[in-house]
Amino acid sequence: MDKQEEWCRRRAIERLLRGEKARTICVSLGRTEPWLYKWLQRFHEGDSEWYRDRSRKPIQTPSRTSEEIEKIVKYVRLQMYNRDEFCGAQAIRWRLEDEKVQPLPSLRTISRILVRHGLTHRRTGRYEHKGKLYPALDAPHPGSVHESDFVGPCYLRGPVRFYSLNTIDLATGRCGAEPILRGKDTVVEALWATWLRLGLPKYLQVDNEAVFYGSHKHPRGMGKAIRLCLPLGIEPCFIPLAEPWRNGVVEKFNDFWRQKFLDKVVMESEDDLKRESLAFEQRHNQRYRYTKLKGKTPIEALVAANKPLRFPAKEQPPQQPLPKPETGCYHVVRFIRGDAIFNLFGETFPMPPEVVYEYVWAIVDVARQRLTFYLDDTIFDEREYLLR
Repeated sequence: MDKQEEWCRRRAIERLLRGEKARTICVSLGRTEPWLYKWLQRFHEGDSEWYRDRSRKPIQTPSRTSEEIEKIVKYVRLQMYNRDEFCGAQAIRWRLEDEKVQPLPSLRTISRILVRHGLTHRRTGRYEHKGKLYPALDAPHPGSVHESDFVGPCYLRGPVRFYSLNTIDLATGRCGAEPILRGKDTVVEALWATWLRLGLPKYLQVDNEAVFYGSHKHPRGMGKAIRLCLPLGIEPCFIPLAEPWRNGVVEKFNDFWRQKFLDKVVMESEDDLKRESLAFEQRHNQRYRYTKLKGKTPIEALVAANKPLRFPAKEQPPQQPLPKPETGCYHVVRFIRGDAIFNLFGETFPMPPEVVYEYVWAIVDVARQRLTFYLDDTIFDEREYLLR
């Protein structure tokens, strides 16, 4: 309130106390009698600054988070941080939900509590670019790029050993977690089951496990995964050797999967494993909210994209052994070190000096039986590549 209004209030009460009539005072000041008697009451309360405005903030806020809930959120966050677990607002809310805490605070409320108490410290900093241009795949819409990776061996009570083929759709964050009890040789069945739920991708990005590409003894033989992908119009992409962070989205999801599923859910049989794995997958896709998706869940991001997905035409995967494809392409990325060698599944190719200490992208064209090498978007070598 400005100084003029405060002066007007003090002046009105002074005149009233000297015996001037209330009506005369109000007419001269352009105020009402209720206004005058309001400030007279404030004056009689004895406050030396009675003429100043008071805060209109309510004394009690019914919607304010209780002190008990704040303490629980702080305790859970510190506990998860000390265990080196995911400890963001979403992970904390999942823990509170699992512990059946009531009332369950919203993500926004948990975030505010963390900020209010200075509990937003990251254990490690963000990735710092090393200056080398990496030819990463773009994922503009659902189904553009899937990242897949095997986790395991893991164990149920019993013990029963299993693996999990985890897949992430980069555009939407949707996950697929397909448990396998018979080992990684069942990669065809695992990929097929995942695609029945997530849809078929344009690119499938994987690491350099032999289960994905075939065998070091037969680097041109095209393994099961390649033979499954190419007839479906899927182009496998193999990340550089010894650089798992290039599959960083699914690698981070693997840690989340271990913490929120493998370490928390009790499973004693194959039926338990399949049921709980699917429940975890659905819970993640329907309820987990990502900052990169502007607070949407993976399913909400899929709906917002309004992009139709492709799915396998049949429920059952094709019979094995799979025939050698006659069309399609697959991609291999390698960092060329000082020896100037491109390692393609055990087969080596000499590289020119200008690509040393750079990332080189190679494309195997199955129909043309050609191997093409790129630096950035420029072809610097092409040669015959007979597939056996």
